[in-house]
Amino acid sequence: MRVESPFISSGVRRRSSGRTTVLALALGVGVVLVLATLVGLAYAGSPTELAEGTSVAGIDVGERTRSEAVAELSRRYGAVSAQPVTFVASGKSYAFAAEQLGVEPDWGRAVAAAARTSDGFGPLRGFRRLHTRLFGAEILPPVAVSNAALEYALDTIASDVDQAPRDAAVVRHGLRIDIVADRSGRALERRAAAVVVVRALASIERGGGAVTLPVRTRAPRVTEAMLERVARRARIAVSGPVFLRSETRSWRIPRSRIAELLSLPRDGATRVAIGGAAADAFFRVLAERVGRPPADAGFAVSGDSVGVVPAREGTELDVPTTARRLLRAATSPTSRSATLVVARAAPDRSTAEARAMGIDRQMSSYKTYYSGTADRISNLRLGVTYLDGTLVPPGGTFSLNAAIGERTVERGFRSAPVIIGTEFDEEVGGGTSQVATTVFNAAWESGLKITERNPHSLYISRYQLGRDATVYWPSLDLKFQNDTKRWVLVKGFPESDGIRVSIYGGERRRVVSSPGTMTVTGSAPVKRIKDPTLPKGSTVVDEEGSLPSRTSVERTIYGADGKLIRTETWNTSYKGETRVIRVGTKPKVKTPPAKPSPKGEATTDTTANPPPTQP
Repeated sequence: MRVESPFISSGVRRRSSGRTTVLALALGVGVVLVLATLVGLAYAGSPTELAEGTSVAGIDVGERTRSEAVAELSRRYGAVSAQPVTFVASGKSYAFAAEQLGVEPDWGRAVAAAARTSDGFGPLRGFRRLHTRLFGAEILPPVAVSNAALEYALDTIASDVDQAPRDAAVVRHGLRIDIVADRSGRALERRAAAVVVVRALASIERGGGAVTLPVRTRAPRVTEAMLERVARRARIAVSGPVFLRSETRSWRIPRSRIAELLSLPRDGATRVAIGGAAADAFFRVLAERVGRPPADAGFAVSGDSVGVVPAREGTELDVPTTARRLLRAATSPTSRSATLVVARAAPDRSTAEARAMGIDRQMSSYKTYYSGTADRISNLRLGVTYLDGTLVPPGGTFSLNAAIGERTVERGFRSAPVIIGTEFDEEVGGGTSQVATTVFNAAWESGLKITERNPHSLYISRYQLGRDATVYWPSLDLKFQNDTKRWVLVKGFPESDGIRVSIYGGERRRVVSSPGTMTVTGSAPVKRIKDPTLPKGSTVVDEEGSLPSRTSVERTIYGADGKLIRTETWNTSYKGETRVIRVGTKPKVKTPPAKPSPKGEATTDTTANPPPTQP
């Protein structure tokens, strides 16, 4: 007997049912697709025309070809483009036309964009056009504009609209303290306003009313309410005198002076303080009375020896702390007394630091003697005074221009002779080159490394051969380097008959110098000047001039241990000073021959025996 399994028959039934469902769904989808295709085809319309419901700049251009739509839009815009549009900002009106600002909508691109919203293949185009018909499609044209014209228009509006906010402020009128009220400001929103202006001028359909431009409010940083407490404190401060006390003295500061010392809030500040020019002057005078400036450790020289002058601590007024205490007393209605604060003032260079610099001996000393005018001598004395006490660290460089500074009348220098090229002239600071020559030779004798030296253009016989130097602010300088391991001190001494420069340090060197040689390199330049007062052919020498020459000197430097440090040869060329000759140009007078006298007449020689004159 054959028995059928119930499980097998159930599965067959399920497969049959599922197959039927799938077929039904497929049939339904097919029907839907067919219907959708039919609907799409029904609304597809002509691809050469814009969909119904399409608008460009508010104008319905549906069921028109692209060229018809562009023509219609251009025609309608041309009718309104010359008409000005009124814009309003903060109660003021401004009128601009599209032609003024160069506003030109691109209707061709706008219509092309509109066509793309409802374009496509067959049924797809129909569905897009159906959507446009039901919901519409609004296209705004791209717009060209003259940026310069637009910015000018916005500048014009902003100049009227923009107004900076005013912060509240505390002001003083004598001893009366008042609050100046705050005020809000406003500003044209330029970027948003630009969009509004361009869109309004690019529009075809224009309403009759004015277009409002966006303006934002600018709030002040400081309001009256924020300054009420400050004003109360300021009023208390000027209500009566304040006493300022030290350990030994007391000062009564009247309310009028307190008012001058007060710094009232401004520029966004909201606090009262003691400060300003009047307060600076007050504390400067007070500091001179209660303080004692510190003294740096220095050096005392006597001949070849050097000693350290100990440093001295000082005292100085602690201005910030004293100002805070004075303000606290002034703004207190009851306790109107303050104690000034004095702090210790340390010197910049302590005694130990001065000793560690290692300056304990004279390395060299050189003297040149006064010559020239009293003004020139005054410049020499002032120059060595300015450079006196200059300290040069190991590896550092001494600069004469830096040590003396600019030569000006305000700094005490006078006008005196100088050499410019090969000519003599006068300038303020004339004679400073002799100071340079003195320093150069002091550096030479000390064995220090000379890094910049400029000789005179003319040979000067009162200086050692080939060992002169000149300076000129700020282009020509004299420099030497401290190539020792200890500090160097440069001292200048104005003496009764000349100036002396001495160099002190911690290293002894021996310098051997050659006497030098001089070689004439040519003849003196000659300058002939015609003189109509001298007879022709005669000459007179006004200035002898000098011959151009070249010098050579040698310096050999040994260390304290006798070892050679370096040997140097210094070659210098000098120009010749011009020989000035006056040449006579006056023509000789020819004496006419004497006429023979008649026979028997005597002649008288009046030239040999002139007649006497009346007294």
